Amino acid sequence: MRAVVHLGRQELALYGDDGACIRRYTVSTARNGAGEQSGSECTPRGRHVVRARIGAGAPAGAIFRGRRPTGECWSAELAAAQPGRDYILSRILWLSGREPGRNRLGGVDSMRRYIYIHGTGDDQPMGVPRSHGCIRMRNREVIELFDLLPAGTEVDIVED
Repeated sequence: MRAVVHLGRQELALYGDDGACIRRYTVSTARNGAGEQSGSECTPRGRHVVRARIGAGAPAGAIFRGRRPTGECWSAELAAAQPGRDYILSRILWLSGREPGRNRLGGVDSMRRYIYIHGTGDDQPMGVPRSHGCIRMRNREVIELFDLLPAGTEVDIVED
């Protein structure tokens, strides 16, 4: 199994071992576009792997800070009380680059940049670049994806 994030289409496609597309999800990638440099708030391109899976068994909407659950769950009221907060919700698939000098090591290391596939609040649009570099998904969809992808799954991030 492997996943491909299409930046232009704002879509994550999941492919089975036979190469057939088995799922498509609308996502939201970086508002600053594609880029690998640390501090750019861009979504890194290239070959990646799911290095860590965080949040198994957490409720939908569980809020994570520093990859740890806070004990809170997202709500519209909480979001209204804390406007502008970038919520990481439900599940985290932490990506690690596989291409030294492009998205691995030094100032372009995706894992050190904390690039995740994660859930986001219901108030956030999908199909529109709005993140700070991560790949945002609807909570129910990121939970489904999390349950399908083991650690070590390849994730390619491409422009189209």
